[in-house]
Amino acid sequence: MALKQLPASKNTSFWQDPDKRSIIYQVFTLGTVLMIGYYLFSNVQANLERQSIATGFGFLDKEAAFEIGESMINYSAADTYTKALFVGILNTLKVSFIGIILTVFLGTVIGVARLSSNWLIAKAAAIYIEVLQDIPILLQLFLWYAIFYQFFPSPHQALNPVDGVFICNRGLVFGIPESHPAHTYMLIALLIAGIGIFFLRRWAGKRQAETGKIFPLFSVSLLLVILLPLAAWFAGGAPTAMNTPELRGFNFTGGLNVSPEFTALLMGLVLYTAAFVAEIVRAGIQSVNHGQTEAAMSIGLKQGKILNLVILPQALRVIIPPLTSQLLNLTKNSSLAVAIGFPDFVAVTNTTINQTGQAIEGIAMIMAVYLIISLSTSVYMNWYNQKSKLVER
Repeated sequence: MALKQLPASKNTSFWQDPDKRSIIYQVFTLGTVLMIGYYLFSNVQANLERQSIATGFGFLDKEAAFEIGESMINYSAADTYTKALFVGILNTLKVSFIGIILTVFLGTVIGVARLSSNWLIAKAAAIYIEVLQDIPILLQLFLWYAIFYQFFPSPHQALNPVDGVFICNRGLVFGIPESHPAHTYMLIALLIAGIGIFFLRRWAGKRQAETGKIFPLFSVSLLLVILLPLAAWFAGGAPTAMNTPELRGFNFTGGLNVSPEFTALLMGLVLYTAAFVAEIVRAGIQSVNHGQTEAAMSIGLKQGKILNLVILPQALRVIIPPLTSQLLNLTKNSSLAVAIGFPDFVAVTNTTINQTGQAIEGIAMIMAVYLIISLSTSVYMNWYNQKSKLVER
């Protein structure tokens, strides 16, 4: 039985009252932190003035004067530092977004395979998890990057497995459709299909809860994703012109080039993080009572239905919290791109710091960008966790 603390007597001295002492301690701690912060700030300001180093973010409007090898938007050395940093942010978001999708998919597959009754599949998944978890991610990035430059030929001897597709040490180059208004219509149709699938999923879930009937959501969704953009393509004139790559000089021009740096970074991040996600998925599945599986089998459900309708919905409450941490780790580990030359936000900011000398501002921007990305990811995952948790009666 816990003892209840008696209230302090009116005659108790100030130093014998724990509530008053705690206030003094907190005020003292806060004052100490503020004094240390003021000392560090004033010391930095004095050193910067002594070395005639300007402070502030005025440099963002100046000409960057350096090229960026990979950009999702039009960029040249004549653009400002602001645009250069924005290019870096887009590159970081690109590799993080694609990496998160592939990691969740691969990690789920490996986690389910780890529990397979097939001995070979289960052991192969276990070996994958043990090996990939124990090799530092930076070494994996170096490995994949070296493979591209050591085992693939130069552009003049590029592999050509399919017409219009080339593989060399400059990356994977392939043809893409030429710009046409019909492609904009297709994108709009794809967005409409996504919105339709969202409401269809809600309706199907409500219908299943009320009647027990399962709607073929996957098949219908797949048809919407294919048919609506296809209809928009036909309505826009059915353009078939392609922008194909051509070898000019020492490299290919035209088409789309997936660089070795991007591929090595994406593969390293996905394969490494998926090993941890697989263990999270395995633990989540094993947390569901085996009686749930037996009950589902007794009413004639197939293994795929049991996994999708019975096991995973209950396992999500165990999976999502640690999964969020791994997705955040993937985003933060993308900053290692600087080691293999991929121009992510950290690499672009480092170049900016070297040219302008604005180290404090540069580091502050890196911290702010990764903080915003991480908080945004956490907010979404927490929202999804709330939506997917089981409602108890």
